[in-house]
Amino acid sequence: MIVAPLATYRLQLRPEFGFEQCRRIVPYLAALGITHIYASPIFKARAGSTHGYDVCDHQKLNPELGTPEAFEQLMAECKQQGLGWIQDIVPNHMAVSGDNDMLVDLLENGESSRYYHFFDIEWNHPYKSMAGRMLAPFLGVYYSQALENGEIQIRFGEDGFSVHYYDIKFPLRIDSYGKILTYNLRSLRDSIGLENIDYIKILGILYNIKAVTGEKRESEYYTQIFFIKRLLFEMYQSSPSLHQFIDANVRIFNGQGNDGEGDRFALLDDLLSEQFYRLSFWKVAGEEINYRRFFSINNLISLRIEDEKVFSHTHKLILQYLHDQTFSGLRVDHIDGLYDPSLYLQRLRGQAPDAYIVVEKILMRHESLPAFWPVQGTTGYDFMALACNLFVHADQETAFQKAYAGYAGIRQSLDAILAEKKKNIIKRHMAGDVDNLARLVKTLSSMDRQGIDITMAALKQAIAGLLVQFPIYRTYLSHEAFRPLDLSYIRAAIRQTRRANPDLDFELDFLERFLLLEFGETLVAAGKREWTNFAMRFQQVTAPLMAKAMEDSTFYVMNRLLCLNEVGSDPGRFGLTAEKWHAAIQKRMESWPATMNASATHDTKRGEDARLRLAALSEMPQEWTETLKVLRQATGGKRGRGQTSQAPDRNEEYFLYQTLLAHLPFDETERASFPQRLRAYLIKAMREAKERSNWLSPDEQGEQAYGDFAEALLKPGPGNVFPGRCEPLLKRVAQVGMVNSLSQTLLKIAAPGVPDFYQGTELWDFSMVDPDNRRPVDYSRRQKVFKEINGAFEADSKKLAHQLIEHPEDGRIKLFLIWRGLQTRQDFAELFRKGDYRPLAFTGVRREMAFGFARRLGGDMVLIVIPRLFAKAVGEEAHFPLGAFWEDTALLSPEPRLFTDVFTGRELPAESALYLTEIFRDLPFALLVSRIAEPTAPA
Repeated sequence: MIVAPLATYRLQLRPEFGFEQCRRIVPYLAALGITHIYASPIFKARAGSTHGYDVCDHQKLNPELGTPEAFEQLMAECKQQGLGWIQDIVPNHMAVSGDNDMLVDLLENGESSRYYHFFDIEWNHPYKSMAGRMLAPFLGVYYSQALENGEIQIRFGEDGFSVHYYDIKFPLRIDSYGKILTYNLRSLRDSIGLENIDYIKILGILYNIKAVTGEKRESEYYTQIFFIKRLLFEMYQSSPSLHQFIDANVRIFNGQGNDGEGDRFALLDDLLSEQFYRLSFWKVAGEEINYRRFFSINNLISLRIEDEKVFSHTHKLILQYLHDQTFSGLRVDHIDGLYDPSLYLQRLRGQAPDAYIVVEKILMRHESLPAFWPVQGTTGYDFMALACNLFVHADQETAFQKAYAGYAGIRQSLDAILAEKKKNIIKRHMAGDVDNLARLVKTLSSMDRQGIDITMAALKQAIAGLLVQFPIYRTYLSHEAFRPLDLSYIRAAIRQTRRANPDLDFELDFLERFLLLEFGETLVAAGKREWTNFAMRFQQVTAPLMAKAMEDSTFYVMNRLLCLNEVGSDPGRFGLTAEKWHAAIQKRMESWPATMNASATHDTKRGEDARLRLAALSEMPQEWTETLKVLRQATGGKRGRGQTSQAPDRNEEYFLYQTLLAHLPFDETERASFPQRLRAYLIKAMREAKERSNWLSPDEQGEQAYGDFAEALLKPGPGNVFPGRCEPLLKRVAQVGMVNSLSQTLLKIAAPGVPDFYQGTELWDFSMVDPDNRRPVDYSRRQKVFKEINGAFEADSKKLAHQLIEHPEDGRIKLFLIWRGLQTRQDFAELFRKGDYRPLAFTGVRREMAFGFARRLGGDMVLIVIPRLFAKAVGEEAHFPLGAFWEDTALLSPEPRLFTDVFTGRELPAESALYLTEIFRDLPFALLVSRIAEPTAPA
């Protein structure tokens, strides 16, 4: 039976925070009320990895995180403290690295490798230079330049001959050894003699090299290769003449040992031409590529996880840990990258019937998770979007749009910006993917008379246009099934593409039939399978394109209100009414009651509390507009210049001012490092926006000017315009933002689903995008604060509440809310897992500013009451909305009964109307509980 966690805590494990460091904080997490640690990938990754998603071996723990014994001790501590373990796994891709033994084996042995079909490589590519070879786009310059500069070198060692390009290492195929070992072999014979044992051994090795290429038995093949390498290295170590011979040949092949006549690199070029990989300039992959990558990252190669053999190999240790209950569940990374996500999840569920499983899936505004997936839900981006929008004032959208357009001059719609970004990404990074799709269709078009006259050029245009207009991350058509909803997404994309490209009408008609799987009566089974294969391949391209264009580009250009520019959110949706929020949550509960409720992850664009400050800003359009005018006048002469224009431009300034409002920390010690962190963030923002700068050709002059401009705003002194003249707005945003953040935290804890806490967010989280949000967490401080709060609560809970509200900037109030909220989840565990959900009704002057819901199961009931959209009412003082602020506003109790406030211990009477002056007397949030024993049935 699947038992959902009550609360998860996400940890980013890395070399400096491994198994031992994790073990030390387990008692603290358990005391806080966490029931499951939710860990980043822990399997062997590329050396020095800070995140673990560049997996090199799924069957080994990452030695940089600690020993297997340290992991066992960690698991023992978790078990002792009653904590489960949710493991993040990466089924889609692995690192291109010398540490990836499977890939090294493949690149050394080609078709003879036991891993030949493991990676998503198109070995039968029509381009001769990639036929039977994997493109290896890792050179910093063109191949010919790297070769002639002597940057590509052959080396010999214990594991045989290998090719090196700086720190990149690839193996030589075994039959290539013959070219090196036979070069000048006669001179070796003449110098040591025909009957010399070393010469005889070399001949034996050469004989074995020729023999091994024809060996069909896998075990014998690998045995012979082991023998060849071992014997050759032993001879190299023991025989001075052979040592000298190999070293001399290596120098010659590297262009270093001849007399300088002729082409010094011809031997090496010839040797490289026959390998199972083709070294190339990294930019080549943007236009020509024959392996599938994670997004457009060349050094992450995708797996054919749909192959059961590949699944079994990569999931062997994962399933072992699930079966012995080391793992309680899994988080599946990048589910949209898989060829057939539905098949994968069914296979995984079949092997792990009792595991809690969630998928990393980004849902667009009106999109739902496929109902037939055997999972508990998503990692919670959808909840994050709902929670933030609840605190964004929808009525102020027009005012904000006017302020944004007036200051930044950006009048393009979100759709127009996104489409332009998609076009540019296809052109710069994914033209090769489009080319591969077009060739698939071209191959199949010969089977259909309607497609026989469609050219490759037209196909590429039509496919690229369709990718640009695709409205969601991906659809889920497969050989076995599809959602009817998927067909509507495809039809919508075709319609939009036709409008944008009317001259491609015939080609789009043809593609529409393909993508809708309208085979026709004459197509044979094999043709249908290939036809479906194209649709499934197409789906694998739409997701990374949308992610790169939306999250990693548009989010840094469409800057109207940055709290909406978040993973899983939609900058075009400005706020959410209470009624729509309730409807969305009830729908989630009906379909996915155990899905995750997240408010921050390692991938979010800004910290959860920074985001809610900007939600507070949505209530203050007039103040924001006036602040922009002040800043415009005060900073006019302080800009620098980039390569082509003034820096920062107006849109970048607008982005910066919101960033300062959102991320300026309360803690003075943190403020000292803030300018440096901000500068790094602004550089990343400029490059992600891809307007004046980008990762491929950065405008370093413009980036420097942007950072200097920002730093000047923060320097102390009377002329410092931002802290000086903007202090009133900053104070209001920070104060209202704190209330919003506390409310968001309580919603996350009490709403249907599993609350997930990102590492360190027990205190205020004003972090910026990664790597800033993956900085080390000071757990000593958090444990100290928790111990103090725990003791103070036991002594006098009401006094503690007053102390916390007097100094909210220190973050203790947030940790207190989390602790008491999670303790309540444990006390009412079944209610929070299975209880119903009912919106609460309010009456009185401030009723529109009050929000809440009830959860009930049997005789147990919990009420959640919070304020929202109250900034105008509290005025410029921006005090917390407590007590008398609520005038005659009352909560209409769903059932008159005695309730207890879990934060203060106060009891509220069993009345039909509970006045908010009492509910919010001590704190600006409330979690009220009531337990009535149900009557026992008569014997």
